[in-house]
Amino acid sequence: MFLAVTERIDVAVVERMNEASSPLRTILITMSIPEATLARFRIEFSGIRFIVPGEEAGVDADGMIVAVPPRPDDLRDADGLVGWSSDDATLRAAPRLRWLHASGAGVERYDLTAVAARGIMMTNSSGVSAPNMAEHVLGMMIALARRFPVLSAAQRNHEWRDDETHDEVAELQDQTVLIAGTGDIGQEVAKRAAAFGMRVSGVRRRGGLPLPPGFESVFAIDALAEALADADHIVVTLPHTPETRGLFDDAAFAAMKPGAVIYNVGRGPVIDSAALIAALQSGKLAGAGLDVTDPEPLPADSPLWDMDNVLITAHTSGATPRYWERQGELIAENIRRIQRGDAPRNLVDPAAGY
Repeated sequence: MFLAVTERIDVAVVERMNEASSPLRTILITMSIPEATLARFRIEFSGIRFIVPGEEAGVDADGMIVAVPPRPDDLRDADGLVGWSSDDATLRAAPRLRWLHASGAGVERYDLTAVAARGIMMTNSSGVSAPNMAEHVLGMMIALARRFPVLSAAQRNHEWRDDETHDEVAELQDQTVLIAGTGDIGQEVAKRAAAFGMRVSGVRRRGGLPLPPGFESVFAIDALAEALADADHIVVTLPHTPETRGLFDDAAFAAMKPGAVIYNVGRGPVIDSAALIAALQSGKLAGAGLDVTDPEPLPADSPLWDMDNVLITAHTSGATPRYWERQGELIAENIRRIQRGDAPRNLVDPAAGY
């Protein structure tokens, strides 16, 4: 039987997991993977057949097996699948599929309705990129507080920008950061923000639960306006779901203190783009650090490109040279758990969308 899982996984999900608790026999990997990681899987799990379409072509210069679209036979035999996306046609072609592992934290590229209807156990890769994403957030905070974008432009123009900058810079110490999303990424941000002497609060789906590590207080999502009132910095790490779409709208920006700065490393549609631009143009917001936008790529005519208090980093915060180090261990740990009948890490609730 599977063990109890996180508070967001309901009883029906656990029941489906219990029904799907037989050992895995064939795992299809539809994403490019280091040859060394695949070899590690095959050594540790010698009773499982691992299929990577395209493996017969060998590896590229970086030692990667470059995946190609799976063959019908590969899908038919798979009871586990690891990949970046999966549509309804893929799921229909895989009648034995019981476990689907999303290779990123977001699961909007997957047909969650079909996953739920089939009772497929789904996990995501939350936490794999959390350390580097947290560093990215703190980097944007420091850059905007110390006016690095303006100073970089001055350097390109051979301009010694002295007196003006002295009047514009800020400090992070003793400021309050509100982290919308208290999961793996949020907790890594909280840890680093606390090291800079910042006060850390959070927003999550439900209130009244024990505080996550590193947080001094946490608000339920329906108390967002109250949470925003005292925040100097707002960090958005939330997934894109029907509940979070447009969560940061005109009303949310109106609830923020003048001079607040917002950062988004979650999903672009969580912030209403028109409301964000208006808040920046009016001066209500002092700045924004945007790793994700709505839409993506950001259109060339967006006014966000030309604002000197906006950092745009083109959805790169998740990039890390340690991706497969962490991803490989997460996949291996979940295989171990499934093989012995325990709950895997990072279960996704298809109904909630994360």
